[in-house]
Amino acid sequence: MLLTRLLVAFVLLCLLVAVLTLYRAHQRERAAEAAFPPEGRMVEVAGLRVHAVVTGTGPDVVLIHGSSGNTRDLTFRLAGALADRYRVIVFDRPGLGYSDRLHGDDGIVAQASTLSAAAQALGAERPIVMGQSYGGAVALAWAVHFPDRLSALVPVSSPSQRWEGPLPLLYKVTSHPVGAALVVPLITAWVPDGYVRDQVESIFAPQSMPEGYAAHVGAPLTLRRVSMRANAAQRATLKDEITALRPRYGEIDVPVEIVHGTADTTVPFGIHAEPLRDQVPGARLTPLPGIGHVPQNVATEAVAAGIDRAHARVLADSDALR
Repeated sequence: MLLTRLLVAFVLLCLLVAVLTLYRAHQRERAAEAAFPPEGRMVEVAGLRVHAVVTGTGPDVVLIHGSSGNTRDLTFRLAGALADRYRVIVFDRPGLGYSDRLHGDDGIVAQASTLSAAAQALGAERPIVMGQSYGGAVALAWAVHFPDRLSALVPVSSPSQRWEGPLPLLYKVTSHPVGAALVVPLITAWVPDGYVRDQVESIFAPQSMPEGYAAHVGAPLTLRRVSMRANAAQRATLKDEITALRPRYGEIDVPVEIVHGTADTTVPFGIHAEPLRDQVPGARLTPLPGIGHVPQNVATEAVAAGIDRAHARVLADSDALR
């Protein structure tokens, strides 16, 4: 009898924790969306909504953010630095920010297909495509699989080669069906705000996080359950997708301007940037001495200059064909 009562009490306690967790997760998600609403417009692609921020006038440039990010990472400084001479289109990648998650396939090729179609829907037939970190891998997939949908490529701090080491434990847990169902809501509901800020600040090393970035970027959006699950699924398959993509870099025939910090410990310069330069015909690499993983926000003009060089090469190639 005592054992039965203990079991019933345990089940009731678990149910109470589950209800409180789901309620608090829902409340935190709504608070995040109220504090950081969409910056732009929705574009429909094959029944999915893609969130796009469009600013400026001129040749089209698409900006693609990295893991756990959203448009706000690129509207903090970079979009504004380009808007006086380009029409800048900043996308939320599928499942992140305010873009719908893809059905079934969350990988870099599927994301490139969706974002390139969204760019076309906005009238950008062959934009310059810049991708940072994971967004750089999406940009590489765009260039390989949809070469007629871009005019130039600017990978920034981009993974491009297979690397050593296992999938980090967080992604291993949250990408698993059980972890996605049980652990993700716990993180959404209970992870402290201070921990989130510390994690955001850590990606800037060895630089400091710029003043105003934390208030602008909307990190709580990434803690929503749909975004955590999408981000984990995407990160879990990235190494194998890069491995499959790498042999095709030689097919890229648009101007490529690689920009990468030499002090990047997240996506190391020597492992990724230098080999990519050698694998893509005509690719140019601009090292940023002492700069870490997020040059778009700590060396903004250097990233903008890489886009300018890519555009100049597009114009030169166009003139040569006349």
